[in-house]
Amino acid sequence: MVSASDRVTDPAENPEKTDEKTDEKTSEKTSEKTDEKTPARTSVWLDGQTPSRGRRTESPAGLDRKRITEASVRLLDAEGLAKFSMRRLAAELDVTAMSLYWYVDTKDDLLELALDSVYAEIAPPREDADWRDRLRELARSYRELLVRHIWISPLAGTFLNIGPNSVLFSSAVMDVIRATGLPLERQTGALAAVFQFVYGFGTVEGHFKARCDATGLTQDAYHRHAMGTIRAQPHLRAIIESSDDLMAARGGDTVEEMRERDFVFALDLLIAGIEAKCDRTGSATTAAHRGQQPQPPQPPR
Repeated sequence: MVSASDRVTDPAENPEKTDEKTDEKTSEKTSEKTDEKTPARTSVWLDGQTPSRGRRTESPAGLDRKRITEASVRLLDAEGLAKFSMRRLAAELDVTAMSLYWYVDTKDDLLELALDSVYAEIAPPREDADWRDRLRELARSYRELLVRHIWISPLAGTFLNIGPNSVLFSSAVMDVIRATGLPLERQTGALAAVFQFVYGFGTVEGHFKARCDATGLTQDAYHRHAMGTIRAQPHLRAIIESSDDLMAARGGDTVEEMRERDFVFALDLLIAGIEAKCDRTGSATTAAHRGQQPQPPQPPR
């Protein structure tokens, strides 16, 4: 836990230092600075202590971690990760920035809480469905989550992702991977193949959609404009024209339809690969392996 003495000068005592820059430096120092008695914290979920409360600000009525987390998600969705700050969040909640330190120690705490909260949007797959259908459901839900909250992508590789919702997602994924019939030593590779593909696909899709939204154009209009711009460049036109037949064969009348066709086929290809590996190795697992439960990995990214 970061102690109150580890923070920079208390803004309550020095009002002239309560600007945005000071607030951000405070957050950075709390995540970097440690003392000999208290080791650096690795996750908000591993810290059983209450946040430091060496502030003079009283805890505001009606404020709690749930409300703070929900507001953090709204801000991240609306303004993005780069603009997110303790002071901006405080303004959204109509409280002082120092009030937030009653519930969290750093901005990283808020980001970790927000990240885990959105994993709750992934519904568990149907228990009675075939593993292929369950895998498709999880893959699609994860892709949609990445597109809906584009700030997830960088954070998924930053934190341990051991919050309750992240763990439920990981468990659901591992249950499906175990049901594929692959030997234990091949299961994490299959998980990586599927969900790192989904992570990349959803990340690119989410950023493309955000770029279109920022210009005020539909995805189709943006795509037409981009292709027209490229074709107008002599040194790029030949590259585009050489792939015209490929794009025509891709099918789909809109960007979203073309993207959906690609996603479905790529996922089917991965599932077919898992099936082929199972056919080559025979039974699902050996008798010696049955009953063993590998430790769940980090949520797929």
